[in-house]
Amino acid sequence: MTFDSVLRGSTHPGLCASCLNSRLVAGANSRFWLCELSRTDPRFPRYPRLPVLRCDGYQPAAEHPQPERP
Repeated sequence: MTFDSVLRGSTHPGLCASCLNSRLVAGANSRFWLCELSRTDPRFPRYPRLPVLRCDGYQPAAEHPQPERP
């Protein structure tokens, strides 16, 4: 599964797609964008409503996040 294939046919995640603090969690029938900042800061939801257009915790990542491997 590639990053581009994840975005096709689903709602674009907005800032989460390029954020250092986000991670794509893929299950058998669903995919969620996990905000890692939610672990230490209650201002950030664990699974934010998409698309995220503005976020105080946004940090551009060098690479696209990869789906979590089971």
